[in-house]
Amino acid sequence: MTKIGFIGMGLMGSRMTSRLLQADFEVWVWNRSVDKCQALVEQGAKLAANLADIGRECDIILLCLADTDAVESVVFGENGLANYLSSQQLIVDFSSITPDATRLFAQRLRAQDIYWLDCPVSGGVMGAEKGTLILMAGGEGQQIERFKPIAQHLGQKLTHMGDVGTGQITKICNQMIVASNAVLIAETVALAAKAGVDARQLAPALAGGFADSLPLQILAPRMATDSFEPVQWKVQTLLKDLDNAVALAKENTSSTPISALASQLLRLHAATGASLEDLSSVVRLFKKTDL
Repeated sequence: MTKIGFIGMGLMGSRMTSRLLQADFEVWVWNRSVDKCQALVEQGAKLAANLADIGRECDIILLCLADTDAVESVVFGENGLANYLSSQQLIVDFSSITPDATRLFAQRLRAQDIYWLDCPVSGGVMGAEKGTLILMAGGEGQQIERFKPIAQHLGQKLTHMGDVGTGQITKICNQMIVASNAVLIAETVALAAKAGVDARQLAPALAGGFADSLPLQILAPRMATDSFEPVQWKVQTLLKDLDNAVALAKENTSSTPISALASQLLRLHAATGASLEDLSSVVRLFKKTDL
């Protein structure tokens, strides 16, 4: 049976690993903070002492890390994963990083006869727990097929978007929609409450109409009741993705005024100390009277 390595036990990675363990895969786990691996070891995961263990023991290695710098450090840094990989291994990167870096990383490893898929996901913590994520992948079709038996336990749909890098571009588009939508939902919830409407009724009232969406159904109830725990989408994560969107737009001379405004508002919110808070907390900006 395929041995899987999973690097990055954050909000998403830990839940995705749990899904694979429930499907009886052999999964080796590694995280900079080893305590985040403990619950998964108790579920049956094998704890890797270092990245060498992952590289030597596993056929397919999954990454779910914070940003481009984190991926580069883990894979190509001193004592990084690349030092311990062998021909024909496959790396699948769930992290949301820049398309240019993705292509560069894939090219560097291809010289070692190692394959790379960029496969960011959408669906949040809830989707990771339930195995209902949407996966958008870039890379060789043969490697997509190789990954499918794993992907089917993580998400409801895996779409091959094209060559390496196209998965990341698709995720950027996704995040532009999510972030802009979240800010608009916050604006709407705050307006409804100030105008005398019970904002808790917005999501059920609008369900099934043209304004309905998953973000509306998830975020509006939390915003209406100031219920920002547990954290499902960190503000800083959306900001990082919007920065990637701005960079991509500049490279392709494409205008993104709505995403730019969403980024400004989220950055203003983050500056109040909310970087690590849930995205729904952005409603506090609009509940103020002096925005």
